[in-house]
Amino acid sequence: MSVDSNHGDARPPRAGLRDRIPDAILPAVPPTQRTPEPPVPAMDLPVTAVPGIGPERAVLLQRLGIATVGDLLLHRPRRHEDRRAFLPIRGVKLGEPALACGRIIAAGTNRFRGGSRSVYEFILDDGTARLHCRWWNLPFIEKFFAVGDEVMVFGKPNSLRPPTIDHPETEKVEAGDEAPLHLNRVVPVHPATEGLSARAIRAMVSRALERFGAEIPEPTPRLVPVGAAPDGWPSRAEAIRALHFPAEIADAERARGRLALDEFAALSLEIRRRRRNLERQAKAMPCGGDNHLIRPFLASLGFRLTDAQARVLREIRADLAGAVPMRRLLQGDVGSGKTVVAACAALMTVEGGWNVAVMAPTEILAGQWAANLLRWFGPLGIAIELRTGSKRETSGTDATGPRVTVGTHALVQRAATFDRLGLVVIDEQHKFGVAQREALVRKGWYPHLLVMTATPIPRTLALSVYGDLDVSVVDAPPAGRGRIRTHVRGTKALAKVWEFVRRELEAGRQAYVVYARVDESEHDETKAVTREFGRVSTAMAPHAVGLLHGQLHAREKDAAMDAFRSGATKVLVATTVIEVGVDVPNATVMVIENAERFGLAQLHQLRGRVGRGAHESHCILVADEKTEASKERLKIMAETNDGFELAEADLRLRGAGELLGKAQSGLPSLKFGDLQGDRALLELARGWVAGMKM
Repeated sequence: MSVDSNHGDARPPRAGLRDRIPDAILPAVPPTQRTPEPPVPAMDLPVTAVPGIGPERAVLLQRLGIATVGDLLLHRPRRHEDRRAFLPIRGVKLGEPALACGRIIAAGTNRFRGGSRSVYEFILDDGTARLHCRWWNLPFIEKFFAVGDEVMVFGKPNSLRPPTIDHPETEKVEAGDEAPLHLNRVVPVHPATEGLSARAIRAMVSRALERFGAEIPEPTPRLVPVGAAPDGWPSRAEAIRALHFPAEIADAERARGRLALDEFAALSLEIRRRRRNLERQAKAMPCGGDNHLIRPFLASLGFRLTDAQARVLREIRADLAGAVPMRRLLQGDVGSGKTVVAACAALMTVEGGWNVAVMAPTEILAGQWAANLLRWFGPLGIAIELRTGSKRETSGTDATGPRVTVGTHALVQRAATFDRLGLVVIDEQHKFGVAQREALVRKGWYPHLLVMTATPIPRTLALSVYGDLDVSVVDAPPAGRGRIRTHVRGTKALAKVWEFVRRELEAGRQAYVVYARVDESEHDETKAVTREFGRVSTAMAPHAVGLLHGQLHAREKDAAMDAFRSGATKVLVATTVIEVGVDVPNATVMVIENAERFGLAQLHQLRGRVGRGAHESHCILVADEKTEASKERLKIMAETNDGFELAEADLRLRGAGELLGKAQSGLPSLKFGDLQGDRALLELARGWVAGMKM
């Protein structure tokens, strides 16, 4: 190959056949075929695609979780303000929001000594009076206004001599202007961040709607009926526009409802897909049993199952014998007899030759589970294994056959393995995260799952967080249980409380005294169990008093519980480690100090430690009712023992996030749906999804 030194381009030494054919008679050679990249949907474009948003503002928006155009359009306003009612300036009132309009008759900036501080001010005249508008240390504001401008202002007057508003919202009135953005309309107030005001975000949202509003798609699949019919809803695009800039405040709420429906429909669709995938992929273990263990077990109990227990047990047996692995939530108020039902489910599984794993949130509860199962199952020759962070032991006669393993979080550790795992039982499931639940289930090949709770779950949470589970409810307590009366007392009545407790002890009963803390804190006055133990011991003398809290060694915890169960100690001073599963029928008094510190669900769980025998029991809530919320909470506790009523009240008072806790990673991320108030919308969306073909 030769290279022309003048041009530097390489040429072949001889021309090929194609090179000798004139171009006119050669077929056209198309360029290389490339599959074009599909266009990025408008809602997925970076937020910098919105006019006026550059890299610096994009960084600020990231603090609010806004990265795309869709994120910006779904940035829900905190509230809406009706800024349409103009007031004459002479009618403005101190501290009350006012919208006024007038002409600037004077303006200027005053700088203070040293030049580091300033105030820009203009005076607005509407013919009835004059209004002074001031901006402190923002001298650039003077660039936006001039004498003679007609301006609308909105804010709260902080002085009436003369009428003055500091840092008002403003908008100039100019001939030919379109509808104003910040005033003379229903205005959204969005969550903001440092360096980015609600006014600036409002303008960004307006520009985003102007540029991309026509490209907002309906969700796929489209479930929400859109139209003018009585049951029709606005389109998603209409809803987003009305969310930010409604004609009336009521329109904003209807828009929120439409967007909430989208969220609930997506959630319900995901739940249904999860169940459908389970049905398609998993073959259930045959754990229905043949009754050769159940019959002698029920005969040995000394009592008949309640109708509620029998009904739930039939539901569970049908699942265990079915073609799809059971996924069931067993709800029941404290003391309703869920443990016996779960024990029967375990026996059915063992009858089929399969192993069972039971996970409890605390070592105390796991130990009580193991003790109960050993007492019940030992005579049947079934091995019971206890596995916690501090111990691993096996009891029972047949160590080679199917067994029941009871444990704490230790069961989800890598070292814990299970052969022929047929059933997983999780007690007090709200104490565990969804990930922990799934980790234990994965120890087997699609085992049956029964999750239990004595903290009744509000209907909306049961439909959302636990929507992939079938629900059974033990809604009647066993016969022969004593009534529980709840009393609210102030701290000044504590001496009378101790006097009442002593009378119960002298009658042969036992009592719990619960505190919120283990040790004292410098930051608040909440009583601590370690400090109060001595005072309670003195007040209860000569009756023996025990101590129990989470920082004790496992052997010390076991010893404290054994002494209380046996009656060797009459009073147990404890933290909330006793709130679940502890069952001492002779205990008839529960005293909870600083009761205002606890939520309704936790107070109800603690109250459930008494009333487990035939005697009338008492729960005494000792509290300084410093807030309206604590007063309402304690009033509700005193008025009802119904856990389901309390659960709905707790959801209303505290919200779903706090009620479930951070551990519940299964809590749906909802921007518009409200699990406290949108039950009807959630059920509507579930109905639509249920009617879909999949």
